[in-house]
Amino acid sequence: MNVLITGASSGIGRDMARVCASRGYNLILVARQEKELQQLKKELDQKSKVEILTIDLSILDNCKELHQKVQNVDILINNAGFGDCGSFTKTSLNKEINMINTNIIAYHTLMKLYLIDMKRKGSGKILNVASIAGFIPGPLMSTYYATKSYIVSISESIREELKKEKSKVQISILCPGPVDTNFNQVANVKFHMREANSMSVAKYAIKKLEQGKFYIIPGMDVKLAKVSAKFIPTNIMSKITYKIQKRKLLDKK
Repeated sequence: MNVLITGASSGIGRDMARVCASRGYNLILVARQEKELQQLKKELDQKSKVEILTIDLSILDNCKELHQKVQNVDILINNAGFGDCGSFTKTSLNKEINMINTNIIAYHTLMKLYLIDMKRKGSGKILNVASIAGFIPGPLMSTYYATKSYIVSISESIREELKKEKSKVQISILCPGPVDTNFNQVANVKFHMREANSMSVAKYAIKKLEQGKFYIIPGMDVKLAKVSAKFIPTNIMSKITYKIQKRKLLDKK
C-alpha cells in the first residue's frame, strides 16, 4: 500500500505518517522542510519503506511534477496548508495568495491528477484535510476559512460523482477543530477552544479512512459545532466567529 502525504514534516501530517508506518504502509512524504523530513524518515525507516521529497506545493508546476514523479499511489492525503488571522484589509496579500495556492490549488491539482489514476485502476482513497472552519464563515480569518470551505464543497461534489459512477474510489474529508500543532504560530492566533492532541486526531483519521467514512470529525464538541452550523443563521454565526477570532488577536498582543 503506497501512501502519499503532503505537509508531512509536522503536526497532523507527521502523525498520520507515523500511524501509516505502524500499519506497514509504504510512505512518500512531501513537505518544504528537508531537515524535519529527514528526521521523520530516520524515525520511521525501521517500520516501513519511506521516501521523502522536499517540494514547495504552492507552485503549480511542482504539483504536476510530483504527480509525474510519484506513480501508483493507493492513498493520497492532502494535508499541506496554513492559515492567517487579522482584518482582511490588513493581512498580507502575498501570504494570502500563497495560502490559496497551498490550501486550494495544490489540493485541487493533486486530487484531480491522482483521482484520474485511481479511477482508471478502479481503486484508491483520497483524504482531504479540511477543518470545521469549512462549514462556517470566518471573519478575521476569512481567507483561511474560505479555503477550507472550498475543500469541503469540492469533496462533497466529487463524492456524489463517484457514487453515481459506482466507482470503488473513496474520498474523505478530515474536519478537526483546533489541534495542538504549529498552526497557531504560523496563523498568529491563540485558541480558546480545547485543542485536540495531534496523534489522537491522526489515529482517528486513518481509522475512519480505512472504514470508508466521508466526514471524519474528531471530538464531540466539533461534531456539535458542525450540526449547529446547519441551523444557526449565517449572520449570527459570523458574529459568533468574529468574537472568537477577536479574542485570539487580543491575546496575541
